[in-house]
Amino acid sequence: QVQLVESGGGLVQSGGSLRLSCVASSTTFRVYAMGWFRQVPGKEREFVAAISWNGDTTYYSDSVKGRFTISRDNAKNTVYLQMNSLKLEDTAVYYCAARAWIATTRNEEYHDWGQGTAVTVSS
Repeated sequence: QVQLVESGGGLVQSGGSLRLSCVASSTTFRVYAMGWFRQVPGKEREFVAAISWNGDTTYYSDSVKGRFTISRDNAKNTVYLQMNSLKLEDTAVYYCAARAWIATTRNEEYHDWGQGTAVTVSS
């Protein structure tokens, strides 16, 4: 089991940028694929981006492709989500999640989750 702590959320104007960070407690962070998901009250949690254990493979939802970039620094036990050209519809609580080795886009396949960080995009 790995403890995950997200940070970097906040209030930003439409068109602006934020970088989210997720720090993992595990000393074996390098074996975990990491994902970012988001949720709006009353809606299901949706996939945003994922990265394989070594960073070679990344996945993005169609809604963020070209605007968001997922990356990781295994030396710092940290995964990042760089969010550019933010839109009102990006407003949500963002969660990072971990699973062993292989990145997927399905939230039910991730076994450890952070508490989330809120992102609000204003007009």
